Amino acid sequence: MRGGAVRMPHVSTVPDLELDGTGLSPRAVAAAARRGGGDTGVTLGAEAVERMRASVGLKNTLLAREIPIYGVTTGFGDSCVRQISPDKAHELQRNLVLYHLNGTGPAAVPAVARATMIIRANALARGVSAIRPEAVSALLECLGRDVLPLIPERGSLGASGDLVPLCYLAAALIGEGQVLHRGTVRPAIDALREEGIEPVRLAPKEGIALINGTSFAAAYAVLAAWDARELAFVAELATAMTLEALHGNASALHPFVHAAKPHDGQVRSAEVVRTLLAGSRLATSFDDILVRRETLAGRGYLQLNERIQDKYSVRCAPQIIGIARDTLEWAESWLDTEINSATDNPLFDVDESGLHLGGNFYAGHVGQAMDSLKTAVAGLANLLDRQLALVVDEKFNEGLPPNLVVARHADDPEAGLHHGFKGMQIAASAVTAEALKQTGPVSVFSRSTEAHNQDIVSMGTISARDARTVNGLVREVAAIHLLALAQAIDLRGVEKASPAVRAVHGLIREHSAFVTHDRRLDQDIEAVIGLIETGALRRAAGFADNA
Repeated sequence: MRGGAVRMPHVSTVPDLELDGTGLSPRAVAAAARRGGGDTGVTLGAEAVERMRASVGLKNTLLAREIPIYGVTTGFGDSCVRQISPDKAHELQRNLVLYHLNGTGPAAVPAVARATMIIRANALARGVSAIRPEAVSALLECLGRDVLPLIPERGSLGASGDLVPLCYLAAALIGEGQVLHRGTVRPAIDALREEGIEPVRLAPKEGIALINGTSFAAAYAVLAAWDARELAFVAELATAMTLEALHGNASALHPFVHAAKPHDGQVRSAEVVRTLLAGSRLATSFDDILVRRETLAGRGYLQLNERIQDKYSVRCAPQIIGIARDTLEWAESWLDTEINSATDNPLFDVDESGLHLGGNFYAGHVGQAMDSLKTAVAGLANLLDRQLALVVDEKFNEGLPPNLVVARHADDPEAGLHHGFKGMQIAASAVTAEALKQTGPVSVFSRSTEAHNQDIVSMGTISARDARTVNGLVREVAAIHLLALAQAIDLRGVEKASPAVRAVHGLIREHSAFVTHDRRLDQDIEAVIGLIETGALRRAAGFADNA
């Protein structure tokens, strides 16, 4: 930075996150990363700056003693047996960054880049990594001024952390390669100069402090958790609309039922669906069915004129969605620990004047959490696909027209020509199958690499990316189902739907008209995907936060 001072990022129009290495939440990271456009204000706390300076002081003391310090005055990985003199340490850190610039695949989206920057800065703010606050402040200023590293998605084993991806973050700081600057790809050095940010000259240990950690995996993970929470709500919304479309029996949502098996996620899910159905004149109840039923009147057998309970994809929806909600709770608790941890090596203990070699860069908790989360979220696609199959099938949809096509008189010239949502159900099943296929655990696929130094690795980054992919597929299934449900609610009578469902229906209709004849629906699907991703449907239903 200019003048050697700790220059903090510009003031943002949104409340700042002050990083201290301990108090960052996954949801705060996701919200800040999604704001975008340089509108992400993040600062280093004063106590964090003090701790960081103290660890740098300890590092300098140890360097003066010319002891071998891993990754500082020794080579990396199995080259740790090769010591260099302290005067070569600066160049070693730069070379570390350059030789790892070999990522492949598409660049991570800006939200992932921002989340990575925030999480990495917070890990270093713990003050045990012997990196100057000036270097981390430069990273945060890049974040605040929308200078984002272009990070290839592939190349990380999840141990020793995200070496390859995080090298692109470090490269941007030293002015190497290209960055995304206010939405335009350009040379990093040009972007830094235009924003008045001095390229960082890496001091001993600073290269490895920046790249040796789990921040890229954790970035995908916190965003995946945020999106999965939104999808859990959308599944509850779809369940409420399915109950209305099928004149379903809402008694399965009764608090007594769920108090008898009180998994927190299940209880919460049933509560959300009940809230969404409040005021509905389309869904029914067991009591209503009893009132309407024909009595036995002394007969030994009677064929009832309506089902007294629904199929599993309707009746058991809170139990299924509850799995996703409960998985999210423990996954986010693990992520909370992960993003508030020092994940590089070695670590400097100022209080004891000690140097410790360890393996906190192992992203096993991220991998295990994401392997579990993607399975639970893919289960939502399975649920929604089965609900959709009921809604479009005249054998099961309680009197709705086949494939939700408005019935035409036999003399109508277009009678028999239109198939409505038949193709949509086919597409939903295809996408569901793809989501389910993605659920195989990645964390078991360890590889021995780097001359058997990294002989067991976590694959946490790949698992987190897979969770992102599953979320996207489930959004597609949900969008298709919601479009069909909006059609079904129209056919039943929108005025009879609950107030929450009417509001959601109205929002969907702003983007997709009622289907009167066969037409392309891919753009309608894309529009509803956007309503899911941005939380617009949740807000329309009266739920103000990421519930």
